[in-house]
Order: sequence, then C-alpha cells, then structure tokens
Amino acid sequence: MNFDELDKKMRVYEQSVDLCVLPDMYLAARIDGRSFSRLTKEICNFEAPFDERFRDMMVNTVKHLMECGFRVVFGFTESDEISLLFHKEENTFGRKVRKYNSILAGEASAAFSLQLGRIAAMDCRVVPLPSIERVQDYFLWRQEDAHRNALNAHCYWMLRKEGLEAREANDRLEGKSIAYKNELLFSHGINFDKLPAWQKRGIGIYWEDSEKKGFNPVTDQEVTALRRSLKVDFDLPIGEQYAHMVSAFLE
Repeated sequence: MNFDELDKKMRVYEQSVDLCVLPDMYLAARIDGRSFSRLTKEICNFEAPFDERFRDMMVNTVKHLMECGFRVVFGFTESDEISLLFHKEENTFGRKVRKYNSILAGEASAAFSLQLGRIAAMDCRVVPLPSIERVQDYFLWRQEDAHRNALNAHCYWMLRKEGLEAREANDRLEGKSIAYKNELLFSHGINFDKLPAWQKRGIGIYWEDSEKKGFNPVTDQEVTALRRSLKVDFDLPIGEQYAHMVSAFLE
C-alpha cells in the first residue's frame, strides 16, 4: 500500500470524532489551570487570597492568547481561569473544536509556565453560544463566579489567619449566606465592598485604538496614525452595563 492510500485510509479514523462549531453560533472558550490550588498555595507560596504577581501572570497569558492567531475580541480572567470571546466571523481551522481546545490550552500553558519559571498546565473547553443574550449571560455568569470566589476566599483565609485549620474554616462557611459572610468579614475589620474591583469582578482585556503622533520625513510633516493595542481593565462594570459592554465587542 503506497503512502497516499494509507494516508487516506487512516485519516478517516483520525477525523472520526471531529466536531465543528456551527457558523451561526457565537464562540467562546474557557481555559482553566490544572491543580492550580496546590501550585499557588503549596509549591509557589503566592499570597492568599489574592496575589498581584499571579494576577499579572494571568493577564499576560490572556494577552498572549489574544495575539496568537485567533480573532479574540474580549478576554476575561478571574482566579485561575480565562474566558475568551471570538469575533463573530472567526473561522480558523474550520471551527474544529479539537483545534481550539488543544492550541489554546497549549499556548496558555506555555505562556504561563514561562512567566512562572516552572511547568504549569491548563485545559480548554469551547463554548458555542446561540445568541447575543447567551453571550451576555456567559460573561455575567463568570463575573458572578468571580464575586462568589472572592467573598469565599477572603472569608476562608481570614479564618485561617485567625488560627483555624483548613477543615474548620470550610465547615464554618459551609451553607452560610452572602450576608453572613459579609458580616463575618466586617466584624474582623474588612469591608468587602471596598476591596479592589478586580478581585470581585475579574479583569477585562480588549483592543483599543489610540492616536499616535509621528513624523513623515518624506513630506516633512507631522502625521497622526491609529495604533491598536490591548487595554487591561481592572474596574469592570457590573450587571446590565457589563452585559452591554461585552456584546458591543461583537458589533
């Protein structure tokens, strides 16, 4: 059997589980750190509950993903996860799910590992969304997750610093309401509402055009050009304002 015949025969098996996102679906992807709790708390000893060094590594990883060959119009990161929103006409690799999952996980793992100085792995899942409303809902969902994670993390680590063991701190918070947790923090001198917005809402990264002045030596004149760069937003809006902000990137 020659190579062409063998290649044709075997590619059927390789492509047998290929899935593609339909062209009329909006496309998002979520990337998560693998075993990052152990990595950040036990191996690297980052400050708890939030460490600006880790935050900046995640932001830089999002920036890399937005510049690695896909048309990503908005990136969002909170804790050890990243969400990406793609241009509505994105069609790289024919929208093959395995390509997006493998490449984005690989790029994210490599970008983060290089910053960390040791191996760190991330996984990826593609999220097809049928409408603008579901796109808004997705990012509102992840922002609400950021809020819940921040409240729980501040409560947990406050209790740990008070001397409770991990299991005791978890038991103390199990099943407790948001009001209870806010009051718990307030009773220890922490006003959750006044904590940095990026901890409670996550961080947005998006493309922004700005004017840059230059000089044209041929015409001997000053010129103004538009420069496209990534903006990091540490103070995202919430609720309906945030939903409209996200959907505007698809216009």
